Amino acid sequence: MQIGPYLLPNKLILAPMAGISDRPFRSICKEFGAGMAVSEMVASNPALRGNKQTLLKTNHDGETGLCSVQILGTDPKIMADAAKYNVRRGAHIIDINMGCPAKKVCAVAAGSALLRDADLVKKILDAVVNAVEVPVTLKIRTGWDTQNRNAVEIAQIAASSGVAALTVHGRTRACKFEGQAEYETIKQVKQAVGIPVIANGDIDSAEKAQFVLNVTGADALMIGRAAQGNPWLFKEIHEFISERKVIQKPTVTEIYSTLMAHLEKLYSFYGNVTGVKIARKHISWYFKHLDFISQDIRQTINQATQPIQQTLLIQSAFTS
Repeated sequence: MQIGPYLLPNKLILAPMAGISDRPFRSICKEFGAGMAVSEMVASNPALRGNKQTLLKTNHDGETGLCSVQILGTDPKIMADAAKYNVRRGAHIIDINMGCPAKKVCAVAAGSALLRDADLVKKILDAVVNAVEVPVTLKIRTGWDTQNRNAVEIAQIAASSGVAALTVHGRTRACKFEGQAEYETIKQVKQAVGIPVIANGDIDSAEKAQFVLNVTGADALMIGRAAQGNPWLFKEIHEFISERKVIQKPTVTEIYSTLMAHLEKLYSFYGNVTGVKIARKHISWYFKHLDFISQDIRQTINQATQPIQQTLLIQSAFTS
């Protein structure tokens, strides 16, 4: 999988998920085989650049592999400035968000709302591509709603603007994350443009990954929600599509060690108080793979306020 001058080690990419794809999670997923991990979306508004939360999102200190930063906005000049700013902060690739279905994002005509304005899409893409020397990628949905699937049109605009690769989530904005992703539109996009196309949506197993590659002809796959609490999914998919190997699911010991390593990264990155709070959702995702941990124990762990409490309670849950 090639993006501009960069050759990815495999076809698997961690999706940019708001509040999830932070540096700790990206590093864990890379350790388990993600060829690239895209950052959480960062608002292009320059007034927010000094915000603590924004600074954390754009913190790539010590991060291995390629650094891809996703930016969000509607003003071509501001988006171009945001791209240059993030390149100065270490981004190897700039990704543009035109796929987020969140109401607060679409309310300001950003994210997937841009799919309704092809002229503005072109202006933004031209501005960003011309502003930076690094590759620019784009993430979209299949359209605004099922009656207005225009992913092929947007893909052709992207290709003509010099976008280096395109990710297509197999749902419209109106679908949000409901129902089943459809891949026929991704196939049509792949057939319509010469740039690399990355398929996204409902890829939750090695077998599904191979199916999506076969159906769409996509160059790579983007994994999102299925990786939550399940970073070893990248290794499972890679082994299956490259070597036709089916590897065993992680043992309880492996889940425990991965979870604890993830928590340590969170505490170190966010500090004790915020780290504990953010860890709660990740713990719940890891626990989905463990039937033996009761709801009462899970609730007790969620009430922990310090790292030592949280980790001791988890240790006790695994050994009791």
